[in-house]
Amino acid sequence: MTAGPRRHDDPSGELRAPSYLDHLDRIGESLARDGALGLILIDASALGRIEGRFGLTAHRRAAEALRTLVRETLRVDLGNKDLIVGGPTDPDELAVLFLRARRDDRFYRERLPELVERLSERLAHEGQKIVHPFEREAPEVPIGHATIFHNPGLGRERQVLSLFALAREDAALNGAIARRDRHRLFLDLVLAEDLAVLYEPIVNLTTREVLGYEALVRGPWKTELHSPGRLFQLASETGLAFELDCLCRRMALRGARGLEPGRKLFLNCLPTAIHDPAFRGDALREGLEQHRLRPEDVVFEISERESIENFAVFREARDHYKELGFQIALDDTGVAYASLEAVMELAPDFIKVDLSLVRDIDADPPRQELMRALHAVAGKLGSQVIAEGIETSQELETLQSLGIPFGQGYLFGRAAPLRRAR
Repeated sequence: MTAGPRRHDDPSGELRAPSYLDHLDRIGESLARDGALGLILIDASALGRIEGRFGLTAHRRAAEALRTLVRETLRVDLGNKDLIVGGPTDPDELAVLFLRARRDDRFYRERLPELVERLSERLAHEGQKIVHPFEREAPEVPIGHATIFHNPGLGRERQVLSLFALAREDAALNGAIARRDRHRLFLDLVLAEDLAVLYEPIVNLTTREVLGYEALVRGPWKTELHSPGRLFQLASETGLAFELDCLCRRMALRGARGLEPGRKLFLNCLPTAIHDPAFRGDALREGLEQHRLRPEDVVFEISERESIENFAVFREARDHYKELGFQIALDDTGVAYASLEAVMELAPDFIKVDLSLVRDIDADPPRQELMRALHAVAGKLGSQVIAEGIETSQELETLQSLGIPFGQGYLFGRAAPLRRAR
C-alpha cells in the first residue's frame, strides 16, 4: 500500500492527502492490465465546519485524524498496490482505490461492501475523536463504494472519474438511508417516551451542601441516541427539537416529584419553551403542583449559544418566567462565544461555566483569569457562578481560591435517579 503519510501542499497552504491525479498513470495501467478497479469514497465534507469556525490548523488536525482512522481500519485488507488519495472535487473527499484483478470477484462482490460496513461502524463509534476538541458530536460521514471494468474505448481519466461519480452517488444514498433510519428511530423514541432522566448534584464548593440537581436526559442505552448531544442534534435535523424539549421537561419534572425542601431543580430548555402551552401561566403552576414543586424550586437553563442566536426570544422567556417566580441560568458559558457580553446583556440568576474552561484550570493561568473575570461580572449583576465538570481536587481548590461559590461534576457524584442522587 503506497498511501503512507505523504501529503501535498495545495495553493491555500493546506496539507492534503495526495491527489488521485498524481497516480493517474499507475491507476490507468492497472485498470487496463487487471480489468477492474474498486473504490471506497469517504465524504468528509462535514469537516469544513471546523475550518470555518476554528481555522485551517484545526481542520488539518481533524483531516489527519480521519486518514489515520481509515488506514488503521483497512490496514489488513490494503495491498501494496492500493492507494489512499484525495478525491477530484471536495477537498474533504477521501478515496481508497483497490487495484485488484477482475478475476478476484469475491473481493469485489463481498469484501468491498464488508469494508464499507466496517469503516462505517468504526466512524459511528469513534467519529467524535476525529473532531475533538472542536465539536462534541461525531460528524456525519457518508461512505460509498463502486467498481468499474476496463473499457478500452474510453480514456483512463474519464473511466476513473466515472468510478468516483458512482461511489459518490452510493455514499449519498447511504447517507440518505442512514438519516431516514435515524429519523424513524428518533420518532419511535419520542412517541414511546423512551428516555431516562438522571440528576446531577450542584453543591456549595465551601460547605459541600447541595444547592440542587440538574436534570440530564439520556436516550436508550447502547444506541447512538444515548448521548444527549446526539439526541438534540438529531432532533434539530428532523425538525423535532421543540417536541423533544417539551418531552424532556415533562419527564424531568415527573422524576423530581417530591424534591427535598430548599433544593432547586435545574431544568434545561430552549428559549422557545415559552411557546409550550403546558409551560405557561396556570397550566405551568398546576403541573408543578402535581409534582409537589413551586416556581421558586425551579431554575431554567438556557445555553449561551441558544440565547445569543435568539436574544429577543430569550428576553421574552426570561421576563415571562421571572414574573412567575422562576430563576434563569445561562448554560455553557465560555464556549467560543462572546461570553462576557452575553452575561451582561442577559443578567441571569446563575452563570454555568462550561467544563472546557474548568478542565485543568489549576494548571492554566489564562483560564483562571477568564474565570475571575466572569465571577467579577457575575457579582456586579447579582448572578452566581456554577462551575461545571469538576473532576479533581486541584480544580476544586483553584475554583475555591477564585471565589467560585458553586460547582458540579464527578468529584461530587455522578448523575443518578433522584433517590440515589441525594
